[in-house]
This record gives sequence, C-alpha cells and structure tokens, in this order.
Amino acid sequence: MGYVDEVYQMVVEKNPSQPEFHQAVKEVLDSLRPVIDANEEKYRKEALLERLVIPDRQFQFRVPWVDDKGQVQVNTGYRVQFNNSIGPYKGGIRLHPSVNIGIIKFLGFEQIFKNSLTGLPIGGGKGGSDFDPKGKSDREVMAFCQSFMTELCKYIGADTDVPAGDIGTGAREIGYMFGQYKKIKGVYEGVLTGKGLSYGGSLARTEATGYGLLYLTEEMLKCNGKDIKGKTVVVSGAGNVAIYAIQKAQQLGAKPVTCSDSTGWIYDPEGIDVALLKEVKEVKRARLTEYAAQRPSAQYHEGKGVWTVKCDIALPCATQNELSLEDAKTLVANGCFAVAEGANMPTTLDATQYLQENGVLFCPGKASNAGGVATSALEMSQNSERLSWTFEEVDSKLQKIMVDIFHNLDDAAKRYGHEGNYVMGANIAGFEKVADAMLAQGVC
Repeated sequence: MGYVDEVYQMVVEKNPSQPEFHQAVKEVLDSLRPVIDANEEKYRKEALLERLVIPDRQFQFRVPWVDDKGQVQVNTGYRVQFNNSIGPYKGGIRLHPSVNIGIIKFLGFEQIFKNSLTGLPIGGGKGGSDFDPKGKSDREVMAFCQSFMTELCKYIGADTDVPAGDIGTGAREIGYMFGQYKKIKGVYEGVLTGKGLSYGGSLARTEATGYGLLYLTEEMLKCNGKDIKGKTVVVSGAGNVAIYAIQKAQQLGAKPVTCSDSTGWIYDPEGIDVALLKEVKEVKRARLTEYAAQRPSAQYHEGKGVWTVKCDIALPCATQNELSLEDAKTLVANGCFAVAEGANMPTTLDATQYLQENGVLFCPGKASNAGGVATSALEMSQNSERLSWTFEEVDSKLQKIMVDIFHNLDDAAKRYGHEGNYVMGANIAGFEKVADAMLAQGVC
C-alpha cells in the first residue's frame, strides 16, 4: 500500500461517520498522487500528509440562547483550525441544521487549498453551528450570535483566525458577532470579514464569490477556444453566490435561466430577472414561488431539477453533493460543455469523473469559488491599513486573482502530464505552496 492510500485509510478509521470529510480528503490525495509519488520518501519521513489531514486543533462548544417565548434553546458550535502554514486561519461560519463536525472538517480541509490558490497569506479553517436562522426574529438571531461569539472569541483574532460569512451567516449575523467580540475583547480589529461598510467592510465583498466564479469561467472558456457570450447557463441556489453569478453572467453576455432554493426551482426562458430575485431573496427572504408569482415567463417546480434544463454551462452554487452522477449524465446528454463549482464540493466524485471523461471542462470549487475568500483577504488588508478601496479597485484585484488562479492550476496540470484536468491542477497548485511552507517551518 502506498503512502497516499495509507493516509486515506487512517483518515477513514480515525474519523468515522464523517463521509464529507472522507470525500474531500480522497479527492485531494488522489489528485496529488503524481506529486506524492515523486517525493514519497521525503514526505513520508516528514509525515507531511498526516500533518496535512489532521487539523491543528478543533473546538466544539455549547451555545445556549433564549428565544422570543422565553424558552432556553441549545445549539452546538464548532471551529476547526486546520492549517496556518501560510497565514492566519481563514474560513466562514456556516449556520444550518445540517452542520456537524464532519462537514466543518471537510470545509476547513478544502479551505487550505482554496486559500493557497488565491496567492494571499491565509491559512485554512472553518466554523459553524446547527442553528437555523430561517424563521427566527432579529432578536433571536442576535441572542444566538452573541452567545456563539462569547465562546468563539477565545480562539480567534486578526492575526490568529479570521472567520467570515457562509451559508446562513450574512451581514446581519456578522454584525452581531463583531459587536459581541468588540465588547468582550475591548479591541477594534479586523477579526471578521464580510462586515458592513460602515465598520470596516469591503466594497465588492457581497458580489465577490459569484463574480469571481464567472471571471474564472470566462478565462477557462477563453483558453479552450470558447466564448461565454450568448451561452445558456443553468445555476443552482438562490443565495449570495448564485445571485451574483447570475448577475455577472448577464453582464458578460450569457443567459442564465435557472435558480433554486431548498423547496423548488425556477426555469425562466427569458433569463433570470436579477432585480426581482434580489427583492425576493435579499429583501423579503421569501421562497422562489414569490418570484414565479411576479414573473409571467417563469416556471416554478417543486423539488430538484435544475440540471435537466438544456444548457451550455452549469454552475452549481447551492451546497455539497447536489450534482449527482445521473445529473452529470443529463448535462452531457443535453450538450453542456462546462461546469464550474460555485459552492463547496457540490459535485459528487463519480459525477466529476463522468464529466471529465466526457470532455466537459470542469473546475472545482476550491478554485472557481475562491473569489469570496480572496476578497475577504483584501478586506483584511484594508483593515490593517485603515483604508477603504473603491469598488473598482477591489473588483479589478479580484478579476486578476481569479485569472491567475486558472493559469496556475492549468500550468500545474500540464507540468504533471494531465493537461485539462483542472481538479488535479487546482489541488497540486494549492498543495505545493502549503507543503513548501510546512517543510520550511520544521515539525510543528
């Protein structure tokens, strides 16, 4: 058994009932085989892979809070600090009923390579809770966030660990958490990103993940002799990433025709109305049935089905493992030639393999959705300098970062004889920088 297989087996044995973490580790280690095999003796002696797949530390804590009826509720909070060899831990806080330690570890592990790919000095981490902000009043959300931060503040800091938003954690939640951190610690520092513009946030942060996804997709197509203009795009999700991916796709001349939420999905053959979608999701926080009610051209469907719509480009922007093997077969049969992930690991391993084997250009989320964390790092820079850059400045830096990410992963794939395998390229490009830093810093 080779070194890669030994380490993967160890991960499975030591982390039972964590399938998402197993999946993330397997995908990365399998694609790193050419690099590991070429340096196996050295890496094995240094236990490099063991140090890579085992977090530096992980925290689990109780989060008690009082609801509007006076009833005490209890949730579980998590923070995993995975690897800080190239910079402070950086990764979002996910608030969703599905959150558990395995999901947080998978996200934190992915974050190591995603953050490395940005070229910025940030390490990998992730956090969250099984709290569901949906249906809660502002006061209840505040009560939870303050309790959550009362414990989390012990482990984070501007030069230690800088959390951000994620699913369920938007500007409202970040604001409540930042206020509590400031009150407890008595310092005003850039300990969180995704903050409001009035207290240290960055312009373009809201748009960053969706915009970045399209900047990379456009570059990937261009380098493969294709043009995004006039292409039909299917998008899953109706959150921050999906909304701004749809908006930027339209700006680049493409036609996004779908979006989805947890109960159903929309097909709008005339193209998604971004202003209406923002009103429904960002202002009213309503379901997509509201969109369909106000848009005569839109068709609303219960359940899942976005990937059945004929398209040129597919952008999964909802959640992990939402695009299955059957979905991949449908996309290929319908002529889809490019898939770029806007969410974290939204495509199953067998679906990814099928898409690649059938000539679909496929870019993994650790590269294509890195725009969010890249702009978070730019927010950290602005906080450190006590400066605020214009939207155009941030957007220009974001576009350059995303274009550079594509070329770095493309070059890595070519160097190891796997041209066009952007999953392998992304993992290798992200790994090389982290590995060099880990080896340079000794056994720690």
